[in-house]
Amino acid sequence: MFKSAVFNLKDAGKDQVQEFLNSFDTVLCDCDGVLWIDNNAIPGSADTMNYFRKIGKQIFFVTNNSTKIRGDFAIKAQQLGFIANEDEILSTSYLVAHYLKSIGFKKKVYIIGSNGIGDELKAVGIRHIGIGPDHVKPDFKSMKSTDLDPEVGAVVVGFDEHISYPKFMKAASYLASDECLFLATNTDERFPKSSSIIVPGTGTLVRAVETCSERKALVLGKPNEYVRKFLESRGLDPARTLMIGDRCNTDIEFGVRCGFQTLLVLTGVTSTKGVEKIRNEKIAPLPDVILPKLGDLLTLVES
Repeated sequence: MFKSAVFNLKDAGKDQVQEFLNSFDTVLCDCDGVLWIDNNAIPGSADTMNYFRKIGKQIFFVTNNSTKIRGDFAIKAQQLGFIANEDEILSTSYLVAHYLKSIGFKKKVYIIGSNGIGDELKAVGIRHIGIGPDHVKPDFKSMKSTDLDPEVGAVVVGFDEHISYPKFMKAASYLASDECLFLATNTDERFPKSSSIIVPGTGTLVRAVETCSERKALVLGKPNEYVRKFLESRGLDPARTLMIGDRCNTDIEFGVRCGFQTLLVLTGVTSTKGVEKIRNEKIAPLPDVILPKLGDLLTLVES
């Protein structure tokens, strides 16, 4: 639908809006920047997602955020007015645990990340170390091989507010072994912002570890297709799926790679100016349709 160019749904007539709604059965929706920013719901987002459910759409909340377990994301969504349950949450912390369990991983994981990853690993019986501060010592270059855990067989990089030089040293040292797996939750450059302050995202840390280890991470979050493979086991039909996001280089690219229809909202990372830059420089895929905010869709339905 609307494949020839980016189509702003706000310019659509009632019949076109209904045609759009009839074109998908499953909704995959990013969270930060689409449904909420920090702990504040974006106006109209909850009502629109709940409307999708009311008219029979299957819903999945697909987030690159690795800081929480699925249950915590579900609770947050419910508190902000969304109908949601844990089985509908696909966070990168859960995907990491699911992936390692699926390949029969038995060793220990070194985590640059938060309790979200650690708790999801614990839930599937996988041991881990590394969460929390690892302070820089005056003689930090004197780290020895005895400071490393010989049981570590994988390094996972997610968002870590306690990032430090010793953590980079340990990650790179573990990854010096070709047998050590290297996973990353996502490569998002920055968080959606609600002010003029830029908050660097997980991609900053992933690229640092890739640089010092001289290895490339297997990225499980968007735009990697692992989510699609996971959902196809639940009967997902790519041709009847809508991906909603706020980033062209993760959400929309993920949708395009997987053969989904895509909807970009302008409440997060990618702005109108950003869309024009992408259009001119062809640096990322463009969405099929666009809206200033997700809540505008319900307004169009009810008008």
